[in-house]
This record gives sequence, structure tokens and C-alpha cells, in this order.
Amino acid sequence: SSFNKERAVGLDWRPYEEFWFTSDKGRKIHSWLVYPPNFKAEEKYPLVLFIHGGPHSSSMDSGHVRWSPQLLASEGYVVLMTDYTGSVGYGEKFAQAIQEDPLVTPGKELHQAVDEAVKRYPFIDGKRVAASGASYGGHLVNWLQATSDRFVCLIGHAGLVSLEGQWTTSDSVYHRELNNGGLPWENPEIWREQSPHTYAGNFKTPMMLTIGEKDYRVPLNQTLAAWTYLQRQGVPGKLLVYHQANHWIMAGPDAKHFWGEVHAWLAKYLKPPKQGSEPLSEIVHPCA
Repeated sequence: SSFNKERAVGLDWRPYEEFWFTSDKGRKIHSWLVYPPNFKAEEKYPLVLFIHGGPHSSSMDSGHVRWSPQLLASEGYVVLMTDYTGSVGYGEKFAQAIQEDPLVTPGKELHQAVDEAVKRYPFIDGKRVAASGASYGGHLVNWLQATSDRFVCLIGHAGLVSLEGQWTTSDSVYHRELNNGGLPWENPEIWREQSPHTYAGNFKTPMMLTIGEKDYRVPLNQTLAAWTYLQRQGVPGKLLVYHQANHWIMAGPDAKHFWGEVHAWLAKYLKPPKQGSEPLSEIVHPCA
């Protein structure tokens, strides 16, 4: 298609760069690096880890209205996309290896990917790193919140905070049972030990949460629960509820508002501070 070809010609879209590393479990892990406009290798850039959903999906060198890596990078960030265990395109064994290990190993691989990117690319500022993700990527953002303090800030869309809580309210239950090794009463260890809410007392990283009120895959209750954990412990946060959106924020006005909030949140924590201060937390109900 040549739709919007004239407008796209003027955009500074650099080709993605790929790299591989070997995980602690000996798996070959693929990543993409996305560059911002007017990129200069001699400068230092914040890094934004963008985690794909699925988990049986993969990161691609393309854009999409739901989550655009180019748009994420456009405000001066290098974006890292990593195909963690469970991603597709690397053989059935790799895709199914996430079963009975839904969050721990993928989380470790994401940390390894950040370490590898910082080591390989001197233009990445390893002290200014954020993480973002939607759907299963949102699950992993909540897992990173629960198990790590390396990130300056986090952005999670439609992420579960309780494996069992999402399973009991979602329109899709079988895949959760499969990846968790059975029903909660059949394999309770995984359901508890790999659920972010188990470690909610560790939540400390500033976090923006977004959700569509009509999301039936990862219902609103999961985002509200994560919000409560943040608020109860005084963690700086922002909650965005899109009343007409479902699992994805697709409508033009919603998407425009969403991306404005994403860039404002990242700028607040990844760019030099400006005069003035903002409230500790804020709830926004856009596009009512």
C-alpha cells in the first residue's frame, strides 16, 4: 500500500538493528534495537525496553497503531525489543518452553537483553532504563516491578498482577492453565511463586498503568489491583482508564491521548528534570 506515502517520506526512520545473545539456559535470544530520529552515535540515549505480548508472538521490524516502536523512540530513546522464551519463530521447542515457567525465565532473559545492549552499544545510558509492555508484555512489566529495582520507571498496559485473578475473570482461560502446568489446585506452587502480586511488597518503581474498561482478556480488576498495591505503598504512579477501549487502545482520540501520556511519563523520569513538581499519583479517565 502507498497510503500516506507522502507523509512518511519526511520521517527519519532508521533500519532496525538486530543482535543475538545466549541466555543462562543456553538458548539463543534475538533482539531488535530501534533508533530515535537524528540519532548520533557519539551521544548518550536512555533505553526503553518494549516487551511484546502473546507470549506466542514476536517482535518485528515494523510498526503498528497499537504499539509503535518508532513512535516510542521518536522522543529521543533507543528502544529494545527482545523475543524471550515462548516467542514464536524460533521452533516449537522454544515456544513451548514457557510452559510451567511463565514469568521467571522470560524476566531473566529481559534483564540479560538489557545487559547485553548496554555492553554492546556505548551510546546507551545504562543508568536511564525504562520498561514497557502490553498484554503479556504488561504481565512481564508487573513481574519486573515485583522482582527488580533496575528500571527508572515502568509503563504497563493490560497486564495481570495475579495469575489466578486474571484466570478467573478472563474470556480466555485454557492457555493460562497450560502455561502454569495445570489448575491452581493442581500446581499451586507456580500459580503463587510466579504471580507478581505475591511480591507486591517489593513494588517501588514509579509506574503508569493503562487499561481499556471493556477489556475482557485482562479485565480492569487486574489493573485496579496493581494500582492499589502501588498506592498502598506510596509508589508514584498514574492510572489511565479508557472507557470505550477493549484490550487495545485503537480509537484515534484515545491513541493520541495515550501516546501523549506515554511520552510525558518517560520524559519525567528519563530526561533532565524541569522546574516545578507533579503530584505523587494521578487518576485519569480520558475520553469518557
